[in-house]
Amino acid sequence: MDEGARTTRTAADQLAIEQERASLALDAARMGEFEWEMEEDRLIVSPRMAAITGLPAGSMPAEGGAAVFRYVHPNDVDELRRTLSESLRAHGRYETEFRMIRPDDGRVLYMSSAGVAPPASAGGGRRLIGVLQDITQRHAEDDARNALVAELDHRVKNVLASVQSLAAQSARKTTSLDAFLKTFAGRLEAMASAHTLLTATRWRGAEIGNVATAELGGLAPGQARWSGPEILLNPRATNALTLALHELATNAVKFGALSAENGRVEVVWVRLAGGGFELTWTERGGPSVAPPSRRGFGSTLLERVTGRELGGEARMEFAPQGVRVTITADATALARGDRAPEPEVVKAAEPQAKDGASSGLLPADAVRGRRILIVEDAVLLALELEAGLTEAGAKVIGVAADVDEALKLAQTPFDVAVLDANLNGVSVTPVAEALRRMHRPFIFATGYGDAAPAPEGFDAPVVHKPYNVAQIAAAVAEALERAAA
Repeated sequence: MDEGARTTRTAADQLAIEQERASLALDAARMGEFEWEMEEDRLIVSPRMAAITGLPAGSMPAEGGAAVFRYVHPNDVDELRRTLSESLRAHGRYETEFRMIRPDDGRVLYMSSAGVAPPASAGGGRRLIGVLQDITQRHAEDDARNALVAELDHRVKNVLASVQSLAAQSARKTTSLDAFLKTFAGRLEAMASAHTLLTATRWRGAEIGNVATAELGGLAPGQARWSGPEILLNPRATNALTLALHELATNAVKFGALSAENGRVEVVWVRLAGGGFELTWTERGGPSVAPPSRRGFGSTLLERVTGRELGGEARMEFAPQGVRVTITADATALARGDRAPEPEVVKAAEPQAKDGASSGLLPADAVRGRRILIVEDAVLLALELEAGLTEAGAKVIGVAADVDEALKLAQTPFDVAVLDANLNGVSVTPVAEALRRMHRPFIFATGYGDAAPAPEGFDAPVVHKPYNVAQIAAAVAEALERAAA
């Protein structure tokens, strides 16, 4: 075989390899190719392009481009013609996106196309060669992402507006800065509780029993009970009922049944025949009740805001034996389908008693006299926790903001440590491991919810942010009990 034949065969083999490589690339990118012979006015559609667009494969009259343009979405035709004309005239190539309507099934597809018009001297007559790619899925994903961002923006603004409103209303109805701070902090905590329940179900809703557990589970042991059928609320109703139960519980602790040792609160809800539900809050065994001399924000929230948000009404009765509140809601308060997997309710580190009776959350004096180490990188939160524990009678032996500082303070005598699970992006695990080796009890505090509650592998109570001193006290007591067992 002479050298010329060998060279020819090598060139032919190389061409075949390049063609195969190009074919693989088109398949991998899910692209289809075409060719428009302008002088002959013929359009050549590849099998790949036919599969993508629904156009017949092979050669057909181009009709001056009408063979393709008739399937372009009417709203995109003029822009596509302009882009092709200007880009080819200026650069000899184009890149664009447009919508087309498949001729076989009528589906609207988003297409990305690129092409080039080689000089006539390179291949005889004028022609346009190009590729198309179906990007419908990408557009759908972009639309979904934009919708999620818009929804997040909406919810964040609603939350900020709600916080602003709570602050303003709480300030108007309180007579001192201290009273305002306590009232406002409690209402923020109720909002956070509702948010935790909704986040756990990806904002599908929350079951009434979980809302009641979140708000009543931290009250005096055995004094509150709740029961009723499983009813799933939508996010708006979840927030409304959470705030309503928080206001009722706060008032009961301050002035009502829960301010007395023998006082009781019972919450019962039932389904209504026409959809919706009725919830009754009943207090017994507390101080004698008389109608209030002035209306506070809590009463306004119950009677006006709760009723409107639930599509019903709230009625308050101030009978001498105890407050009774009836909240009704129509079917608009229920989540779509009214059934969904419910998250485990974790408002604090307490176990839940049977039949909805509150238990486990001890009073704040559980930390009285205890020496406590705080490991928390958020300065304001650490200061607030230190102040709260000190007021409750505990002695804070130190506050650490990082792992190294915490390990040094761990050498100081103390009874129990409160460990933030994440210290500015660094896990608190090394500190927990050191304390376990030293047989020092500790609890975890985390703001990440149930998806990543705390470092795994430790037998330690977990408290979820935002928390209060009573919740920390309950977790501390539990940690000390475990250590003594």
